[in-house]
Amino acid sequence: MTSNGKALELWKMFIAFFKMGLFTIGGGLAMIPLMQKYAVDDQKWLTEEEMVDCIAISYSVPGVVAINAATFIGKKKYGMTGAVIATLGVTLPSLFCIIAIVLFLGQIENNKYVQGAFVGLTAAACGLIANAMVRLAKQSIKNVFGWIVAICSFAAITLFNVNAILVIVISAVSGYVYMRLAPAEKAPDAEADDGEEDGR
Repeated sequence: MTSNGKALELWKMFIAFFKMGLFTIGGGLAMIPLMQKYAVDDQKWLTEEEMVDCIAISYSVPGVVAINAATFIGKKKYGMTGAVIATLGVTLPSLFCIIAIVLFLGQIENNKYVQGAFVGLTAAACGLIANAMVRLAKQSIKNVFGWIVAICSFAAITLFNVNAILVIVISAVSGYVYMRLAPAEKAPDAEADDGEEDGR
């Protein structure tokens, strides 16, 4: 790819992440479905499995999950330059919006139309987050052990106010122990070969 071609691709990436940051209300979780569609479905930069790993890593390190995910995707495609471009794209809209809110919100915060708009935006954000949760669960929870960890993690955080970082650490350790102790699963190709040998 020529330098001009790469610059154009980086610009397109910046615009795409800028739009995500500008039009996604509700924080990082609400942005994940848009990133997933863009990076996996539209651009084919990541596979579904790689996107699940991206989300897991983004949750496991310090920082906002959407910014971490954008940095991961940019680095995956265009190295450190891509990481910087994607990160700037997804964060600049928030910076501009916060500056505008600080300057003008005091004058309009009691306006009933503004309050109504925030009610609608909050509801939409909940829908986006629910969509991300369902799609992620379908992709990443493959067996009974995964469901047990997911349900226990949800209960620990929701019902018992356990710190999310502690839940992440315990879940990671549990997964490590499970992979060490659980019997290795036979690959589908191997099972098919066994079936053919039995039929001979």
